[in-house]
Amino acid sequence: MSKEIEKVLIDEEKIKKRVKEMGKSISEDYKDKNLMLVGVLRGAVIFLADLVREIKIPIKIDFMAVSSYGSSTKTSGVVRILKDLNEDIKGKDVLIVEDIVDTGLTLKYLLKNLKSRKPASLDVCTLLKKKSEQQTSLNVKYCGFEVPDKFLVGYGLDWDEKYRNLPQVCALKPELHIED
Repeated sequence: MSKEIEKVLIDEEKIKKRVKEMGKSISEDYKDKNLMLVGVLRGAVIFLADLVREIKIPIKIDFMAVSSYGSSTKTSGVVRILKDLNEDIKGKDVLIVEDIVDTGLTLKYLLKNLKSRKPASLDVCTLLKKKSEQQTSLNVKYCGFEVPDKFLVGYGLDWDEKYRNLPQVCALKPELHIED
């Protein structure tokens, strides 16, 4: 393990088990629906890839890229769409797939933006949700794990584009990401 990693918070087996459970729930909840998963790039790619293999109903997949961090470890609160959807979502059941919900500001913006496009339904699925960071009230339909307020890496989450490929979720050493 890297010297920059403080500890493993969620191991690979727990992630696999929980993703399987989430896929089963989504399959049951959206049977007979026109489901489109919207993966939020780049962090959600690994979670989304594993999740779609556990969903047993027909789905469509599209992607958005949004930014509120830049190169910082804290959100700026200003959200920019870097890549928009290719597909029209009007009348579709849309499930946003996120890697982590922390302050909720980016997700709130994304929900407002997508709701204006008139989907049949709009919900959120996230692998991780921080317990204490949320600054806005959000309804997350599917949540894999609640996690402490630490800077996390692995399973799609990065620090300066490193560690996305770790098969587990880890806490970065606090001294590495202290804001000036």
